Amino acid sequence: MSNNISLRNLCALCASAVNLLVSFIHPRGAAGAEISQRRILVCTIALMVFAVSVFGQTTAIQPCTPTVSPPRARLLTVDENVPPDPDVDKIIAPYREKVSELSKVIGRLQGGLSKTGVGAGTLGNFVSDGMRAQAQAKLEKPVVLAIMNAGGLRKNSIAAGELRASDIFELLPFENALVALDVTGEQLVKILAVATKDAESGARIQFKYNDRDRPEFISGKLLDENGNEQEIDPNKLYTIVTLDYLLRLNSGAYAILQEAKKSTPLNITLRDAVMNYVKSETAAGRPIRPAVDNRFVQVGPGPKSTTEQPR
Repeated sequence: MSNNISLRNLCALCASAVNLLVSFIHPRGAAGAEISQRRILVCTIALMVFAVSVFGQTTAIQPCTPTVSPPRARLLTVDENVPPDPDVDKIIAPYREKVSELSKVIGRLQGGLSKTGVGAGTLGNFVSDGMRAQAQAKLEKPVVLAIMNAGGLRKNSIAAGELRASDIFELLPFENALVALDVTGEQLVKILAVATKDAESGARIQFKYNDRDRPEFISGKLLDENGNEQEIDPNKLYTIVTLDYLLRLNSGAYAILQEAKKSTPLNITLRDAVMNYVKSETAAGRPIRPAVDNRFVQVGPGPKSTTEQPR
């Protein structure tokens, strides 16, 4: 009567024999033995040949037959027929309330906002106006200028109608915070020259398009609360508001911000400032209107190309 032994079992038997031999020769075990892998392989093969020759008459070596399990995957349609899981509901409950806050209406837009044009258009005007209003409320003193980079506006338009918290989050997804700076009039003029390509509130800038179809600063004046132009005194100190992000850059055109006489963090993010601005306007019964004004005044012909420059 012959015995059946699989090839896998025979290999395991021979490998165990080699390990036993190594452990016997080196009491510290195979980990401490200085035997090469080639010598171990030779010993294993030799033992296999020996086993086949000895047991070949009575042992049938069976090939390894892989076991294939039947497929267990199935398609599950997730709809109202799937009952809620109380454990999952408990996990997501704290987050559900926060997400629901995003759908709340915080104001109303009386006309859509768009990022097109110099200064990021009416969308840039909206955000910079909100920055300036909130900075003045926090500091309880006049803030003559607000500046933010147009690239920080991550939404190109907001349609007229209900303005929701989610619109502001989509527009301003970063955690940039407001910072007030005290600058001289001389520094302020240089800052206005930089602001020609970005959003600003509180000044009127004259510009022209250069040979690269980019807006180029000509002159700038401040605007009072009635929209009247005010000359900038180069020796006077003015308070402006911008983003901590631009202040931290410390390079490029906005390196001028590092020359400020004083910087004061306002401890509020740009997003929260704009949210508060919308809520305060709503509480006062005022809808948000697209600010189509003359804060940017073009001098001379327009750009040769109709394609808007990337920001």
